[in-house]
Amino acid sequence: MEPGRRPRVGHLVGPLLGLAERAFDRVEHAWESAWTRRRTADLLVVLFVGALVAVELRRRGWLPEGLAEHVSTSHFAALGTVFTALLLVETVALVLALADSVAGSVGKQFELFSLILLRDAFKALGHLGEPVVWATAQESILKALTDGAGALAVFAGVVLYDRLQRHRRITSDEAEQARFVAAKKAVALALLAALAVAGLDDAWRYLGGSDPYPFFDSVFTALIFADVLLVLVSLRYTSTYAVVFRNAGFALATVVLRLALVAPTLPGVLLGVGATAFVLALAWIYARTPLLPPDHA
Repeated sequence: MEPGRRPRVGHLVGPLLGLAERAFDRVEHAWESAWTRRRTADLLVVLFVGALVAVELRRRGWLPEGLAEHVSTSHFAALGTVFTALLLVETVALVLALADSVAGSVGKQFELFSLILLRDAFKALGHLGEPVVWATAQESILKALTDGAGALAVFAGVVLYDRLQRHRRITSDEAEQARFVAAKKAVALALLAALAVAGLDDAWRYLGGSDPYPFFDSVFTALIFADVLLVLVSLRYTSTYAVVFRNAGFALATVVLRLALVAPTLPGVLLGVGATAFVLALAWIYARTPLLPPDHA
């Protein structure tokens, strides 16, 4: 480069993408290792048993007053607690999947949403007293059944969606494809960092006695912006209408899931199932659409 001449954007972006890609690969390797998988499972088991013990101690009046007010008196609440922890694990898996495949990460979003519905069903059961009295339990049971049915419908949609997937390159150029993958890894790494900050802030607020933000609402809000960013990034490598429309459609589906999280139980379930049907239709049509000219196919 000539003296006094400013470096071009491309000369800066390349090294930054390479740095982000290497950092992402380290995080992914550590997260997907057998050691991490076993320790995560162990922690979930310990958390579940610990939650059950805490509930029992609360019921017997053996917890300090300041701690007891944060512990439910229903053993069913332990299910909601451990499922929330499981959702955190699935959130990390979702973000990491973003780099492998945009379509695959969308499937992970719906997997996460179905687990949120199951978590909400268990949380509804956590409001049941013990012993369960039908006259006072009907509302909670109806909510749990509604969330459970919605989770089942979304689960079925995810299975069909995975079967419809045909992973295809959006460009025939190997170097461009590698740069696109690196760009996705950079977006995923930034998203992971943002969610980590949001999670730590939530934990700090909770420990400080303030009301935490709904974390998974924040997750889907961040995913909306990540999806839109990927739509824009993909334009650097392809302007094929089908690719642009599919990725924009995925972003729209994420918006609907975000709305479903704040809606009342039945409308939220219907929004989630509707978003699932939309993505299924999108995947079915996209799988039958040529992306590259015949000489590149």
